[in-house]
Amino acid sequence: QVQLVESGGGLVQAGESLRLSCAASGRTFSSYAMGWFRQAPGKERDFVAAISWRGTRTYYADSVKGRFTISRDNAKNTVYLQMNSLKPEDTAVYYCAAAPAITEYVRSYNYWGQGTQVTVSS
Repeated sequence: QVQLVESGGGLVQAGESLRLSCAASGRTFSSYAMGWFRQAPGKERDFVAAISWRGTRTYYADSVKGRFTISRDNAKNTVYLQMNSLKPEDTAVYYCAAAPAITEYVRSYNYWGQGTQVTVSS
């Protein structure tokens, strides 16, 4: 069992940066791949980034490549999403999730946080 709590969302202007954190409880955190997803109003939940359990592999959605960076600190049971050069279209609720293996498929993730709102104004 893994419980996830996101933080770090907020309101920023286009071009600015935010860092999201996802704190996990449970002794098995380091055995899970972790992912970030986002969901805008009226839209489906979309893949943003994922990282393997060791942190040696990462995947990104094309829309965020070169701007977002996913990382993890297994000693702190935390995964991060550094978001730079934010755009208004990045506005969404951002969720972290845990899966048995690194993947971009939302249905493969077993555990989810409650989400944190990111709003980017133009």
